[in-house]
Amino acid sequence: MRPRTVDWLLCLFVSGEVLTGLISFTIGTLDKRWLFVVHGMLGLALVVLVYWKMQRVWRRLTIRDRWDDATLAAATTLGAVLLTFVTGLVWTSFQWPLGYPNGMILHTLFGLLLFFFMVWHMAVRYKPWRLQDLRGRRNALRFLAMLGIGGIAWQSQQTFNRAAAAPGASRRFTGSRETATDQGNAYPITMWMLDNPAPLDVTQFQLRVHGAVNQTLTLDYPAVLAAATAQARALIDCTGGWYTTQDWQGVSIRWLLEQVQPAADAVAVSFISTTGYRWSLPLAEAQTTLLATHVGGELLTPGHGAPLRLVAPGRRGFQWVKWVTEIQVLTAADYGQWLAIFTSGLR
Repeated sequence: MRPRTVDWLLCLFVSGEVLTGLISFTIGTLDKRWLFVVHGMLGLALVVLVYWKMQRVWRRLTIRDRWDDATLAAATTLGAVLLTFVTGLVWTSFQWPLGYPNGMILHTLFGLLLFFFMVWHMAVRYKPWRLQDLRGRRNALRFLAMLGIGGIAWQSQQTFNRAAAAPGASRRFTGSRETATDQGNAYPITMWMLDNPAPLDVTQFQLRVHGAVNQTLTLDYPAVLAAATAQARALIDCTGGWYTTQDWQGVSIRWLLEQVQPAADAVAVSFISTTGYRWSLPLAEAQTTLLATHVGGELLTPGHGAPLRLVAPGRRGFQWVKWVTEIQVLTAADYGQWLAIFTSGLR
């Protein structure tokens, strides 16, 4: 393909990888697995584009006197591509490294760096994409071959994982590894961004339910425990790269909503943390969730969101709001929650 076509395809593929990667962090149900497959195929197809790109620029990279801003942008972009590719491949096959930052987090960080380096490269090497650069049967065949190689490579990796009994063979479709299932509070503790509050004093704790309701409701901690009769077995899948299945016990959101009687135009329910973090669910979905007081028969520990955390089956871990002190019934979607999750903990 022509150089500018390769550059633009690299830009589109990297943008597609970032977009599908970020969206995947909000997906926890098997019916959306296809998005993860697309993400993997695009990432592996990028190798073909990088090979075509390197055939043209390798000589320039090896001659230091010929370096300019565009060469530096190309070199950093290449480095980010390789780091993103290797960390993704190692994590999905070998689930390594663990700890913090683990392979999943490293893959995400390098992917974001790759996007910024790609934008820089396109800015210093900008050439408009012309229709004639796309025409021709050979271009079409090359494009199809590139996607085909990505698909074959993706399937080959899955086959390798199973044949070699690699750790990645037992990972969830999200890439997450299983940890501490049915072990109560023993599953990993993760903190989002700046959220790390001191343990809440249960003698002063109150849960307030308000918003678009016919009457507000306030429960102290003893009343919360008395109402904590709902049970659910649910899987929490953290975007940090792990998942666990636990038995949860707590207060049914359906029961809480029955007490406050949502207005006729109510459409969503927002769960608000003491840190300012918040996330909302559609009204119908919210009624299938609960606010957990216990996990695996044990009272939640502060690191896991005590005294109350949301249990939202099918949602990713960052949407299971910890340290819930308020529930607000809404008459419109809360788009501001996307800002709140990045600024929580500042107050």
